[in-house]
Parts: sequence; C-alpha cells; structure tokens
Amino acid sequence: MFTTVLMIEKPLVPSDVELVTSLHGDEPVSFVVLMQPRGDQDRLLRAVDDVALGYLDEAVHEHELPEGETALLPAERALSHSLQSLRGTGAEAVGEVVESHPLDLLKSVVEQTHADEVIVLTAPHFVEEFFHRDWTSRARHKVGVPVLKLFAHGTED
Repeated sequence: MFTTVLMIEKPLVPSDVELVTSLHGDEPVSFVVLMQPRGDQDRLLRAVDDVALGYLDEAVHEHELPEGETALLPAERALSHSLQSLRGTGAEAVGEVVESHPLDLLKSVVEQTHADEVIVLTAPHFVEEFFHRDWTSRARHKVGVPVLKLFAHGTED
C-alpha cells in the first residue's frame, strides 16, 4: 500500500478527492491528512494573494473569517469531511488538526508512518511561494520523501 501524507488548509471538494486518489492508478493508497487551520498571522499574506488572484471580495472580507483558536472547530469539521470523502473512494484515511509547528509534525508523521510521499494541497500563495516560504518549499528540505504541490480547487456547488 502506498502511504501519502496530505497537508490541506480547507475541506476537500470532490475534484480534489478525485485528483489525490487517482495519482497512483489502481494501487491502494492510505492517507494521513494534516489539516492546517487558518493562522491569525497570515491575514495580510492571504489578502495580497486574494488581490493577486482577482478575488477582491475575499480580500475585503478577510477579517471576517475565524483565525487562530477560533479556527480550530471549523478545521476539525473540515478534516472530518475530508476524511469521509477520501474513505468514500475506498482509500484508508486518518488525520489530525495541526495545532502548532506544522513542519515538525509533518516530519514526525512521515517518519512514523514510513510515508512514500507528501502532497501539499493548497490555494496559491504567491508571496510565500516567491520567497520559498510556502509549506512545499520548506517541507522539501525537511521530510526526506518526495513532496508534491497541488493547487486545491475552489468550492464546488
């Protein structure tokens, strides 16, 4: 069985589930999902990314979304939804909400599970990516397995 550690920051939508579960063809896949809640220190970077992507309404309303401690409950719900969606495809899936030091936790999970790869499924973060401070760039130097960056799809209606 192929083991993938999947880092996410919002609930998986059906197209995301299809993408990550089809990467290895018919080989059975086991997922360990790490859900990163919204951090209150990232508000300005998210607003800049929203403007760069043309999502002006999201940039204006950035302050209305839960962050920090208040983001834990929404993150737990997003994780539960994502795990159910992955299991619905027949994949094994477990996970946890990241409460601190995401890259340290990632390294530990990769080592404990003998993961074959890490997939970072995230929205574009232009500022962080430009300076190589995004999860993917930092994880590549820390975990010792291939790290693949994929862009998450928007909300599907």
